[in-house]
Amino acid sequence: MKLRVRYFASLREALGGGETLELPAGADVAAARDALIARDERHAAALARTRALRCALDQALCDEAAPLHDDAELAFFPPVTGG
Repeated sequence: MKLRVRYFASLREALGGGETLELPAGADVAAARDALIARDERHAAALARTRALRCALDQALCDEAAPLHDDAELAFFPPVTGG
């Protein structure tokens, strides 16, 4: 399945506005984060498991156990954002 990944605040500064990701059916948010971490050093640093991050699936806050679906929008952002 393909999904759109969006980044906000400091993650946007580090990784850009977003990208696409392809994962096997049945994947969850945690699997998406792990796949992104494995992409390269920039992703590994920005999305590291030691960093507290919030996530949203289709514009609704979720936890990393949330199941993904084809054409989903997954967003990552720090716990506190300004603006």
